[in-house]
Formats: sequence, structure tokens, C-alpha cells
Amino acid sequence: MFTGIVTDVGTVRSAEQRGDLRLLIGTSYDLGTVDLGASISCSGVCLTVVDKGDDWFAVDVSGETISKTAADHWREGAKLNLERALRLGDELGGHIVTGHVDAVAEVVETALEGDSTRIRVRTPEALAPMIAPKGSITLDGVSLTVNAVDDARDSIVFAVNIIPHTAQHTTLGELRPGRQVNVEVDVLARYIGRMLAARAH
Repeated sequence: MFTGIVTDVGTVRSAEQRGDLRLLIGTSYDLGTVDLGASISCSGVCLTVVDKGDDWFAVDVSGETISKTAADHWREGAKLNLERALRLGDELGGHIVTGHVDAVAEVVETALEGDSTRIRVRTPEALAPMIAPKGSITLDGVSLTVNAVDDARDSIVFAVNIIPHTAQHTTLGELRPGRQVNVEVDVLARYIGRMLAARAH
């Protein structure tokens, strides 16, 4: 479990196709405090540490995970938003994030708005009931607040604002139209949506 508060931006140093895809990710984390088997959110995807060195850790990314997430994240040189798993007693600065991606979305517009950047994102229509203005959402592992939602025929477009601090300390400052991002809706909205769908049948 995570909070969507990014604590490092890592770099994929190598991507080797084995049975699964083995990534070596460079990081500034103190790896002496990271156990093998620990969970780290990598741009919104919960992955397991399977090896580590002084300034890197390795994860295996399954074919299923690759098929359900933004493919550009899993290449050599890619920048990843990193967050270590939440511990009891930690400050919950964002919202509850599971590290399970609900959909891949596409950035359709970025525009300066004061000191911040307003980003509009298109996501599949199936997520529409679970995305609401002033609700929480996670983009590439970053906890954000939804500012507006526009429903379309086969998709929805929602907007978030990226403040300068977030732009500087995550990969979101580099987002441009056409870029794919991993989306996780608020876990409470996910379960409520499931309950309502079950009640309708």
C-alpha cells in the first residue's frame, strides 16, 4: 500500500527480457534499508525488489503487467516515480494507493495556469463512474485531485493541476500531449463502483 507521494525519481538502467522483463532501476534510496521482497511503486505499479546493489534495485515485470500499463515506462533510460511501501505510523500525505493500475490514459492537453500546469487526460469510459471533481486519482504513481470531468461518448477527459513542486520532483513536469500514463482511481470509488454494478444485475 502507498500514498501517492513520490520520494525519488529512478532511472531504468537496463531492461532484459527473460521469462519476464528484468529491470535494473537506479535510485538514491538507501538500499541498506530495503529488503529483498519489498514492494516499491514504480510510476504507479507495485513491483517486488528481487535484487539490489549500492544504488540500484531490480524488479521483474510480467507480461500481464506490461499489457495493462504504459509501455514507455519499461524501456532503458525511462524515468520512474518511486515510492516505498507505507509503514504503520507513516504520514498519509496523499491518499490510499494500491499500486494496481486501472487503465492506461493519454494526455490530450497541457496548459500553464498561473504557476501551475493544467493537464487534461483521456481515459476509458469504464472509469467514468469512479472519477469525480474534487476526488483523488493517481497518475504514474502521483496522488492528485481531479479538478474537472468531461464525459464523452466512448471516453472521459478529466483535468488535474500540477504545482511547481510536483513538476520538479516527479516525472509529471515532462508530460506532453500524446504521452500515456498509468491511472489508478481512488480505491473507495473502485469498490463502490463494483457494488453498484453488482446491485444492478
